[in-house]
Amino acid sequence: MNTQPTAEAVPRYLADPVITIEDFSVDYVGETTTHAVRNVSLTLGRGEIIGLAGESGCGKSTLAYGITRLLKPPALITSGSATFHSREGYSVDLSQLSGEELRVFRWDKISLVFQGAMNSLNPVISIQAQIADIFTAHRPEMTRKERIQKCGDLLERVGVDRARLKSFPHELSGGMRQRVMIAMAMALDPQVMIMDEPTTALDVVVQREILDEITRLRAELGFAVIFITHDLPLLLEISDRIAVMKAGEIVEMNTAYDLYTSPQHDYTKRLLASFPSLTGTRGDFIRTGVADDRLNETVQEVLA
Repeated sequence: MNTQPTAEAVPRYLADPVITIEDFSVDYVGETTTHAVRNVSLTLGRGEIIGLAGESGCGKSTLAYGITRLLKPPALITSGSATFHSREGYSVDLSQLSGEELRVFRWDKISLVFQGAMNSLNPVISIQAQIADIFTAHRPEMTRKERIQKCGDLLERVGVDRARLKSFPHELSGGMRQRVMIAMAMALDPQVMIMDEPTTALDVVVQREILDEITRLRAELGFAVIFITHDLPLLLEISDRIAVMKAGEIVEMNTAYDLYTSPQHDYTKRLLASFPSLTGTRGDFIRTGVADDRLNETVQEVLA
């Protein structure tokens, strides 16, 4: 996988916003309060892919679930706003939506591919029934025949044969289950898709196929993506811009090319340096102690 972006490949920043996040903060309140997200401001352009990178526990998923009002106690939004700007010309402050309004809004305007999505499918219900349930809830005017036809069209759009509609999740490979989840997320033609670690636990070949599908579908349908992962090289390849989070804050945000060629924050530099090169020179282990010396000798013998 080529993870080195080029200046020519970086698209222009899309000035037309679809989501505006301002001074957004989330705390986990208990005997002690944890400030999980701290005063985050972010604008997602229409049709843009923003990568959200950082180590585990830095607040990436909490930010995404806070935007969509999916946080559960003891999580609490303590400040800020998240505003959705529809392509039809109106804006919605997500913090002001009621329970029923949120139910209608989610999946229709903003959809999610959850972390651990391969295990999010109900194991005792067919793929067809699980996808069709979206249309039953959000498009009740559709006939059963129309729902089945749409389910098959969605599977084919993500590269899965429509004959798999009758299959159960355990009959599908991990990559196919992930594609089904992406198909479900785009069922109602949302304007934003939030993808939380969508390629975790997939091998590199399937990961490449999933990334190609996301890129192709984004170009075809025009939705914007917030792509969350700790895998910075992956984001360098797929993202228009990348926001790096540390301890609940965005410490740096730039285009993929500029972030790769001239990172500004020390944490970003250390993230980039943490991924070994496949073509670099072989280095020696620097270790101390008898056990470490024996390990070093063993490793050197293997490498030789």
